[in-house]
Amino acid sequence: MAAIARWCIKHRLATVLLWLLALGGAVTGAAVAGNAYSNDYDVPGTESGRAVALLDKGFHGAGGDTDTIVWHTDRGSVTAPDVEQRMSAMLKKVERLPGVAGVASPYGSVPGQISEDGHTAYASVVFDAKASDIPEAQAEALVDTARAAATPGVQVELGGEAVGSTEAPSAHIAEIVGVAVAALVLFLAFGSLAASVLPIATALVSVGIAYSGIALLGHVMTVADFAPMLGMLVGLGVGIDYALFIVTRHRKGLKRGLPVAEAARIAVATTGRAVVFAGATVCIALLGMLILRLSFLNGVAIAACLTVVLTVAASVTLLPALLSFIGMRALSRKERRRLTEHGPEPELPTTFSARWSRFVERHPKLLGAVAAVVMAVLALPTFSLHLGSSDQGNNPATATTRKAYDMIAEGFGPGTNGPLTLVAQLDGADDRVALDALPARLAHTQGVASVSPVTYNHGADTAVLTVVPESSPQSEATSRLVDRLRDDVLPAAEDGTSLQVHVGGVTASYDDFAEIIVGKLPLFVGVVIALGCVLLLLAFRSIGIPLKAALMNIAAVASAFGVVVAVFQWGWGSELLGLGSAGPIEPFLPVIMVSVLFGLSMDYQVFLVSRMYEEWLETGDNRRAVRVGLAETSRVINSAAVIMISVFLAFVLSGDRRVAMFGIGLAAAVALDAFVLRTLLVPALMHMLGGANWWLPRWLDRRLPRISIEPPECRVAADARAADAHVADARAKIPVQRVTVDEAGEPEGAR
Repeated sequence: MAAIARWCIKHRLATVLLWLLALGGAVTGAAVAGNAYSNDYDVPGTESGRAVALLDKGFHGAGGDTDTIVWHTDRGSVTAPDVEQRMSAMLKKVERLPGVAGVASPYGSVPGQISEDGHTAYASVVFDAKASDIPEAQAEALVDTARAAATPGVQVELGGEAVGSTEAPSAHIAEIVGVAVAALVLFLAFGSLAASVLPIATALVSVGIAYSGIALLGHVMTVADFAPMLGMLVGLGVGIDYALFIVTRHRKGLKRGLPVAEAARIAVATTGRAVVFAGATVCIALLGMLILRLSFLNGVAIAACLTVVLTVAASVTLLPALLSFIGMRALSRKERRRLTEHGPEPELPTTFSARWSRFVERHPKLLGAVAAVVMAVLALPTFSLHLGSSDQGNNPATATTRKAYDMIAEGFGPGTNGPLTLVAQLDGADDRVALDALPARLAHTQGVASVSPVTYNHGADTAVLTVVPESSPQSEATSRLVDRLRDDVLPAAEDGTSLQVHVGGVTASYDDFAEIIVGKLPLFVGVVIALGCVLLLLAFRSIGIPLKAALMNIAAVASAFGVVVAVFQWGWGSELLGLGSAGPIEPFLPVIMVSVLFGLSMDYQVFLVSRMYEEWLETGDNRRAVRVGLAETSRVINSAAVIMISVFLAFVLSGDRRVAMFGIGLAAAVALDAFVLRTLLVPALMHMLGGANWWLPRWLDRRLPRISIEPPECRVAADARAADAHVADARAKIPVQRVTVDEAGEPEGAR
């Protein structure tokens, strides 16, 4: 690390130019190639996946995106001549729009698109491509054309995936707010404008390259459309934090009177080791998603990992080059003036940090119990976690997609927003007879509101029918209906024939995806925990440190999920925050959040315990090691946490419910991790365990490879103490021979 820092400082201009060249090249490449994001939740081999494949094969492209235009009148009927004439003219214009394959009007031969009270009607608009492939301009043209038909007496709203893409904020408000708050916190922490700008500049360069790289990655593998936003969220948080830790160590060196280049080199050689190690733990946690073998998550994992790798690389190469450029301006004017007048002075922990550290040392049991209770209470909502299809019914109340969703639910029933699609493969007359009798059987099934007639393809070997549930798509009652159809109703209808009917639709596909995720989650969590423990074992040469880290990580994840469930599933304040109504949690959220949260939790564990480990190696005094480590790192960890929390919470402004879930979940986890676990529970436990914190069997110590994240002088001191202990132990084992002397002072028997 020292050699890398020395080269970057010596060739600082070349280092900065190389990073800027990489940024320009990545941005240009992404602009030329465009993006190719895809939200493919289909899992091969599942029931819903087979339904989609059979539908595409039998009906050749029936998978184009279908959006809806809904209109409602408070007075009169939608079938009134003036309303019908105006809406029919609008639908003809929509039918001629680019990308529109067809329009099903309620005023034609399609039944069931006018509500029983006559106040609401809807038309289905079928595009010739999937939602992810529809240009935003085509979706905006549909919205503008339809909304132009609204009058004071007729409300017109639109729903569907393509329409939903037009509601996302165009400006990067979340990133701007997050970076602005981070800059303010850094300035308050450092008192130097130059020092506060460097962590942000380093993070922005690395995240900018990663953001463009993720767009290019989408051309070679499946990458979800929220992956760039997730990568930016994680990248800005960890990037600014990593740079903050290095700049803080650099400033300490300057205050000790070291030259700028030497202070930067030592900062990278010491804190930079911990940064690389912390980044490696984050990447391992993220890449753990690959063991799930889900293409949808593979792209997310690699995209987020790419961002973390680039932020770590920028922190240990670009940052020291920039530090050498600003020179002594890394200190505030007051600090530079004091250094000139009084010379180097030892930097003592802040009064509050020192007092808090001593307070924890005196009351470890009480404070540990309080921290444990807080974490347990916040984790309670996790037990009611419901994974399911969060849809446009959860959008903010002001969105046109939410209004269209509510209008259809009120006029036609909640299940109309998410009908189930039953696709059958036929082989012979018996299959057709059984299928023709299926609608009547389905109509009498509990939870079914209505059933459409059977539609056959041209070859009469594939058929489809639609089942409208009585409950909404995200309701647990709809999920129970899917299970009832698959386990009881359809097997009874297929009995004695070769008929195969598969249940698809939004709820079915989300339920299948969630089942796959939940089934593989224990293996995934076990692998991530095991790999993280191995890394900590190698770094800190201790059994207790990795075990405590694993428990702390689990506590942080459980409590963070409790907050997410309370806000998004229970709806506590979700409308006030502009996050829409209460609804289920996205099926992929647990895996992605577990990966990110485990990595971020390891960061603070590494930075806190590494300082304690340094003191332990130098003194061998556990109480002093914990007290000094907490006192000297708590301020920088708290500053880093405030920055990360600010960045994560700012992403609530993104307008994307999924990204908002990540933002609130990660912000809650970091807040609990920094202010409850690392400043309360971890030091309390380490005080109670004493020297057992650092215990490692000698036979295991000899066999483990050594990963050094502590400064070399600490290891020298530890080796010297170990050598002294070994000599003392050897002397204690030398047998002592007792000799009896006679009156002359000579040994008896000598004469």
